[in-house]
Amino acid sequence: MIKLYTLLTAVIITTSAFAQAPEKMSYQAVVRDTGNTLLSSQVVGMQLSILQGSVSGLPVYVETQTPGTNINGLVSIEIGYGTVVSGTFNTIDWSAGPYFIKTETDPTGGATYTITGTSQLMSVPYALHANTADSIAGGVIITETDPVFGTSIANGITALDTANWNNHTVDTDTQLDSTGVAALGYVANKCNLSIGDTFQGGIVYYLGPSGCHGLIAAPTDTMGQDWREGATNVETKAYGTGLFEGRFNTELIMSAQRFGTTSAAAICYNLVLGGQDDWYLPSIYELELLNQNIGFENTLGLGNIANLSINQVYWSSTEVSLGATYLLFADLNLIVQPISKASGGPIPIRAIRAF
Repeated sequence: MIKLYTLLTAVIITTSAFAQAPEKMSYQAVVRDTGNTLLSSQVVGMQLSILQGSVSGLPVYVETQTPGTNINGLVSIEIGYGTVVSGTFNTIDWSAGPYFIKTETDPTGGATYTITGTSQLMSVPYALHANTADSIAGGVIITETDPVFGTSIANGITALDTANWNNHTVDTDTQLDSTGVAALGYVANKCNLSIGDTFQGGIVYYLGPSGCHGLIAAPTDTMGQDWREGATNVETKAYGTGLFEGRFNTELIMSAQRFGTTSAAAICYNLVLGGQDDWYLPSIYELELLNQNIGFENTLGLGNIANLSINQVYWSSTEVSLGATYLLFADLNLIVQPISKASGGPIPIRAIRAF
């Protein structure tokens, strides 16, 4: 015996321009033979009836179709598009339910229906009865109230307000372009800083992409200081070599050398200049930038405005190993090399700070 397993009964709303009742309803089923094998790619004959009231109710609409199954044995049809036997699909009063759908199937494609099944339309077109709401006799007037909205400023918005918003004009008298901003003493999108400027107690020698942040060098050296603190010679792990890493190096050195006061890092750490107290011993790269931008090897045409001592070496905060650190020769060749931490002065220090 051949079995029919209905997988899905779905409703698709299709209305005319006059909001009439739906014109079709989608229906799908899987057809299998007695061995539970799918009837793939095969034409079947079907008669479909919409019953009113019960599974044995009177048919209000009957049609026939001869659809084909796909390779998965699935048959898909649109009820309302078949050959009408009786009734009119788009005049069914869905509010007078319940309704049931009865399917009769001939797996050979004819009209000898050997498979019959009936199921209730549970979530089908009853909601579609809302289409009749527009034609309720006498009409319905509903006044919606919302206490929250009624007391809000939005409640006072009128159609004229909306029209003015969509067609507003620009008040050019109160607009400022970059020229107008400059006339007020500002530079649009800049902080009006340049390398070589005196700023916050030192000389600006590096600016980031925004032009508002960078590095400042103290205007003069501090001479004759050892890198290490007294007789201690411990590894500080101040290995930072790059931009803005001198600050962290300095804090590591201060911690390892118990926050002394005589080492190169301590002199910078305790410096107060121009009202600023966040100076530090630069990393080796920060020292290189100082010489490149405002020292002997500057490429900006500013000259040695850093007042670096020619052929002099400067301590950096970058540690190489337990016994050595990097230093910089301030000259035209920009020599960087390791040196023993135990080397004594006079080796200059140039404190810097980030802003």
